[in-house]
Amino acid sequence: MTTAPRFEFKIAATDGKARTGEIAMRRGTIRTPAFMPVGTAATVKAMKPETVRATGADIILGNTYHLMLRPGAERVAKLGGLHKFMNWDRPILTDSGGYQVMSLSDLRKLTEDGVEFRSHLDGSKHMLTPERSMEIQRLLGSDIVMAFDECPRADQPREVIESSMEMSMRWAKRSRDAFDAGGEHAANSALFGIQQGALDEELRKRSADALHDIGFDGYAIGGLAVGEGQEAMFATLEFAPGQLPENAPRYLMGVGKPDDLVGAVERGVDMFDCVLPTRSGRNGQAFTWNGPLNIRNARHAEDTDPLDETCPCSACKDYSRAYLHHLQKSGEILGAMLVTEHNLTFYQQLMQGMRDAIGERRFAAFAAKFRADYLR
Repeated sequence: MTTAPRFEFKIAATDGKARTGEIAMRRGTIRTPAFMPVGTAATVKAMKPETVRATGADIILGNTYHLMLRPGAERVAKLGGLHKFMNWDRPILTDSGGYQVMSLSDLRKLTEDGVEFRSHLDGSKHMLTPERSMEIQRLLGSDIVMAFDECPRADQPREVIESSMEMSMRWAKRSRDAFDAGGEHAANSALFGIQQGALDEELRKRSADALHDIGFDGYAIGGLAVGEGQEAMFATLEFAPGQLPENAPRYLMGVGKPDDLVGAVERGVDMFDCVLPTRSGRNGQAFTWNGPLNIRNARHAEDTDPLDETCPCSACKDYSRAYLHHLQKSGEILGAMLVTEHNLTFYQQLMQGMRDAIGERRFAAFAAKFRADYLR
C-alpha cells in the first residue's frame, strides 16, 4: 500500500504565467488553481461540511485567532483535532492569526516578541508570538500551517512597511524553527511562508529572498486585498509571484471577487481564499457567469427562473429566483444556506474552468470571454 506524501506539488500544465497542477497530501489531493472556502470558527457559515465538499472544494481554511479564543486550541485538541471536531476529513489550511490580531483588536501592543492584544469577545488579554501561533496550529491539527507575520496597510510610509516586512521575515524564521520542533505534526503537515512588502517591488523581492533562504513548502503573497484596489493589486501581481520559487504553490491571501481570481491566475497564482462567496450568500448577492445579482431586488419577486440554468447546485436545480427572493426578504435561514451553496459552487466551477483552460492551452480565450460576460 502506497503512503500518501506529506506534501508534493506538481505542475501539470502552464499557459503563459497561468499554471494548473496538484498538491498531494495525506488527507487528499488539492487541485490547483484552488479556491478555499473560509471556515473561520470551525464552520463554513450556513453550510454543512458534506455540502461544502459537494461544491467541489478540496480544502478549506480555518482561523487561528478565532479558534484560539473560542473554543480554544487546547480544547479542540482534546476533542480529537479540528478535522474530527468539525467533521471535515480533507485538508485544512489555518492562517497564523496575525491579520486578525491587527484588524479586530483595538487594544494591541506590537513588539519584536509578538503581539499582545485583548480579545474582541470579552476583553481578555492574550499574547500571540510565532511560537504560540505554531503551537495553536499544531493543536488544531492543521495540514497547511501559515507562518506568523504582520500585515501593514499599503498606504503606510515606505519605512514603516520596510520595518514591518523585515520583522515578519524574522518571525518567519522563528515560525520555521517552532514548526520543525513540532514532532509528528511537522512530519505530516506543511508550512507556508508569507511574502510582505505592500506594493513595493524591491521590498517584495527582499522578502521573497529571505523566505527562500529559510525554506518553505509553499509561499503566500500577503498584504494585498487590504483596500489598495484591483488595479494596484494586479500591478503588484505582475512581479510578486515570479519572485517566489517556481516549483512551490503560490497563495494569494484574502482574494477575492471572481474577476480578481481570473486576473491573479493569469499572473501565476495557484491558491486563494476569501469570505466573499459566503458573506455575499448571507446577504442575498449571487455570483453568476453574467455577473453578480442581488436576489433581494424587487425584480426577482415573481421570477420563476433559476439563479443560473447551468449551475448544478440545489438552489438552482430545485428553487426559483422568486422563492430565494422571498427567503432573503423574510430573513429565513434557508435563504442564506441556498445562496451560499450556489456561490461556493460557482467559485468551484470557475476554478475548474480555469484548470481545464490552462490544461488545454486556451486560458487567454477563457479569461477574455469570462470578463466580457461577467463585467458587461
